[in-house]
Amino acid sequence: MLSVLHHPQLTACRRLFLRNYEVNINIGVHEFEKKGEQRVLINVDLYIPLASSTPKEDQLHEVVDYDFMRASIAKRVAQGHVHLQETLCDDVAGIMLAHPQVRAVCVSTMKPDVYPDCEGVGVEVFQIKNVI
Repeated sequence: MLSVLHHPQLTACRRLFLRNYEVNINIGVHEFEKKGEQRVLINVDLYIPLASSTPKEDQLHEVVDYDFMRASIAKRVAQGHVHLQETLCDDVAGIMLAHPQVRAVCVSTMKPDVYPDCEGVGVEVFQIKNVI
């Protein structure tokens, strides 16, 4: 996978990530999917400028806390049924990008239990905040 850290707006950033965060969510467009929850794996990469994420005192308040990612996703998942993974991805990306220290975000979701002959089906979105 080609790293987006080579993007000119991200060269002075660090990547903070959350891998395979498993949630159970009511997601899907088919009637049988609306009757129960499905397992979804969520991955998030946050790109944060080094200038605002390099701790000088080795203190948590100097960086973006991982809890922000997990809590934000949990809050979104708790809002109820989502028809499309694209919608979930876009919502999570928007929440992450709203954080003042985040310059860019990559979010992917995967439903691992849809087909028995593959690891899963999913969606990924990448967004960069407009920097003025």
